Amino acid sequence: MKVVVFGATGGTGHHVVRQALEQGCAVTAVVRDPARLAVRHPGLTVSAAALADPAALRDAVAGHDAAVSALGANTLGQARAGVVSSLIREIVAALDACGVRRLVAVSAAPVGDVPDGESFAGRRLVYPLVSAVFRTVYSDLAAMERRIRDSPLDWTIARPPRLTGGPGRGRYRQETGANVANGRVLARADLAHAALGWLHDPATVRQVVGVAY
Repeated sequence: MKVVVFGATGGTGHHVVRQALEQGCAVTAVVRDPARLAVRHPGLTVSAAALADPAALRDAVAGHDAAVSALGANTLGQARAGVVSSLIREIVAALDACGVRRLVAVSAAPVGDVPDGESFAGRRLVYPLVSAVFRTVYSDLAAMERRIRDSPLDWTIARPPRLTGGPGRGRYRQETGANVANGRVLARADLAHAALGWLHDPATVRQVVGVAY
């Protein structure tokens, strides 16, 4: 499988790149600064295509089987400006124009509803507090989700909780159509593992999937 990865130098994106290569995929990493991508592999192509340049973006995605977006706002200023939702609009347009149907995109659990089975503390404290503190970030991600949902692509939206840089466990809970109840944390390595697995899973097409320990 040929996979194009956006946000490849970020906390989750570099795990997606590494794991996809380990699985035998041919990977194109679309990055702003190629020097920040530490991965070197014969199956890896690094593209510095500007996401705001439609022609360059189409050139970068053409010929791929699937895409993974691990984009995120690096600052509150970027989130206020709607950076992620604006970039995903360009990505979706390029994928659609080039016939690349499959997209997995990383969002966040607080964008969704509180799940059935959530604890009292989670329902009354954790979700409201986190949603309030990071309201600007989640507003941008919610707009990103709407753009993806309105597209003709075969998308999957990942909604993980707080992400860590620890090693992956290879085991985690998933919930199609909802957040994972009482799921508080997930390693970025396991989020990458889940995202790559969904590329091959038709049950996750045009679905939101919660994932957490």
